[in-house]
Amino acid sequence: MRITENFSRGSLIVIAMTFVLFALALFSHGFTHDLLIEAAVFLISVKLMLMTYRNNIVARRLETKLDEISTQLEQLGSAQKAEIQGKSHRTMPVNCVDD
Repeated sequence: MRITENFSRGSLIVIAMTFVLFALALFSHGFTHDLLIEAAVFLISVKLMLMTYRNNIVARRLETKLDEISTQLEQLGSAQKAEIQGKSHRTMPVNCVDD
């Protein structure tokens, strides 16, 4: 499974920009107290990205399961319809009464 299947192009651009900005902040501010703040913001961004990734995977699984259920219901409905039509076409024996 490729990463681009679960992230949109916009999300990938945001991920790249977040990483680049974090790297720039690291080199421009150096290893100071501000680095801890930058790291915290970066970790929050990564967490949001991971949540998005996981949600996309779960949504695809649910969509697949719903498609399977829908197909099974259509097959069941078709089978029941055929059974009902089969019963209505049967001829009932008529009692013949001799007078």
